[in-house]
Amino acid sequence: MSHFAGTVKTTWDVEPEGLLDYASKVAIQAEEHIERDAGAWPYRNGAGLRTLPSQKMKLLITNSISPKPLHKALILIDCIEQAFDDRYSEHATLALASVLPTEVGNLRFGPEVGVGAIREDSDVVNVWFDEVRGMSDDLRLVSERHETEAIIYCGDARRPELLLADESIDAVITSPPYPNEKDYSRIVRLESVLLGYMDDQTTLRRTKKGLLRSNTRNIYKGDQDHACVADHESIQRVAQEIEDRRIELGKTSGFERMYHRAVLLYFGGMKRHLAGLRGALRSGAKLAYVVGDQASYLRVMIRTGQLLAEVADSLGYEVEGIDLFRTRLATATKEQLREEVLLLRWPGGGATRG
Repeated sequence: MSHFAGTVKTTWDVEPEGLLDYASKVAIQAEEHIERDAGAWPYRNGAGLRTLPSQKMKLLITNSISPKPLHKALILIDCIEQAFDDRYSEHATLALASVLPTEVGNLRFGPEVGVGAIREDSDVVNVWFDEVRGMSDDLRLVSERHETEAIIYCGDARRPELLLADESIDAVITSPPYPNEKDYSRIVRLESVLLGYMDDQTTLRRTKKGLLRSNTRNIYKGDQDHACVADHESIQRVAQEIEDRRIELGKTSGFERMYHRAVLLYFGGMKRHLAGLRGALRSGAKLAYVVGDQASYLRVMIRTGQLLAEVADSLGYEVEGIDLFRTRLATATKEQLREEVLLLRWPGGGATRG
């Protein structure tokens, strides 16, 4: 889903008026289907409403979307597919993905995605069309730059060497996950399921296995990234402190037992990322990583920026600084945690791929 969104958002050679004309035709068709269905089926008890197969429904956060909005969204998806036009269909689909969570569905976003006020119904087609209109306005702003090249890769960030050419990168600016027990697959779960990127537990598991380990919900038996930081005493010390705290507090759930392992897998995965990236960097390349301190695991402080700086230094990077970006309030402790920019430089030479 993220790869699809990034690809569409960097496709600027789309005629704004053509997109609106296409969307208008889809909207008319969708409204006709919705009105016809409303007249043929009793809506009161949800009888006859379109829905998802049971294996897909099980993937959704409970109450993330109500039956009527889901019914209308599925009709709109069908109409976009039936009126397929390779110039506009992807933009129309992304517009729907954009409004699905909070304007069609019932989700809200804070430190974690959750269910907010239940919306029993939604004017799905008009909400979607407004988003398309906004896209059209944006496309007008970038019309003179439509030849600007952007490539969005879909892959595992821990294996950049599989995607990037040797000595092809001058700068890296990114905000990776933190070790904060946040399941990033849940953030785009609703749109991923409705648009067909996740069909069942197997496809969900495959997606999560391709992500950097930053929470206990995407830890799997065969994971070995922790071995990459076996010789980093400071990381091992933090992980051991978390495990000691768990034992002291008598926490015995399956997830709590994996807290310390999640930390080791996170930093091991980030080390794999930084190691694999070296061959793609040109000499003197600059890197900026926005990362934050965390205390999600039994309130043990994890100085993410400092620990990643140590990892980067061990791989031959030059650490140019750790700048304060902002502070944010910790949900559990009510303390202000630092969010920082880790600044690195690759001096070049001596690095092998992988």
